[in-house]
Amino acid sequence: MSNTAARLIVVSGLSGSGKSIALNVLEDAGFNCIDNLPLHLFETLAHDMIRDQESVAPMTAVGIDARAPHHHLGILPGLISDLRENHIHSEILFLEADTDILIQRFSETRRRHPLTSKGQDLEEAIARERQLLEPLRDAADLHIDTSRTNIHQLRELISGAVASRKGEEMSIVLKSFGFKHGMTRNANFVFDVRCLPNPHWHPELRPLTGKDEAVAHFLEQNDEVDRMFHDIDTFVQRWIPCFEKERRAYLTIAIGCTGGQHRSVYMAERLRQRLEEQGRRVLCRHRELA
Repeated sequence: MSNTAARLIVVSGLSGSGKSIALNVLEDAGFNCIDNLPLHLFETLAHDMIRDQESVAPMTAVGIDARAPHHHLGILPGLISDLRENHIHSEILFLEADTDILIQRFSETRRRHPLTSKGQDLEEAIARERQLLEPLRDAADLHIDTSRTNIHQLRELISGAVASRKGEEMSIVLKSFGFKHGMTRNANFVFDVRCLPNPHWHPELRPLTGKDEAVAHFLEQNDEVDRMFHDIDTFVQRWIPCFEKERRAYLTIAIGCTGGQHRSVYMAERLRQRLEEQGRRVLCRHRELA
């Protein structure tokens, strides 16, 4: 048997959310990609990998969607667990987006949703698809909401957090967001920094972001900002080893302020720098700046 453990990524999610883009990025990174693989063939693939890892490609990505028989989708999380127990690095990547965004994308591309029929319109098909894919969504290691993500940002996210991850190394995904634009989805931890001084109320800082030196200087003059960062950093440092012990592939940490432009961006960038100094794999994404 090879000294390098095989790696298998299941890419699933809602039609129109970017699954094809994710598979393309993985293929460019050297993965052997198979789109829309029937579940019975995935079961065969899993058993072949368990029996003899050298019989399959060392890096494989498989696309599975709602066209698979719904009564079969529930077996996939169990197969992933079996693979992991046999030391095969396996994970589920799930992509989704808001319904209105998906409707807009289908309208622009004029593509037909795979579940639409004469008696079911597009919105009903999307709702049905969400329901069918719920077992995979619940079991996913990493959720990506592409509602506010363009193609280039999605490629960067897949490449940085997924494709280049080695073995059992855990990727940490940092997100900044604005509460007034809606709560972020599927984060392991969410920190609220709205209590900190807001650069928005200073006209010279309003058009800037938390990445700008002037905003950072303004925030760092306040002791509350340092105390908040210290508390977040202490909490994160304490619990990262727990997630690593569980062999988690990803840890998602979200930081929110009112608009998602100044305070949350600054905190996420500062935490990114701290974690990278420790040699951790970190990807930082600012939802509202997109």
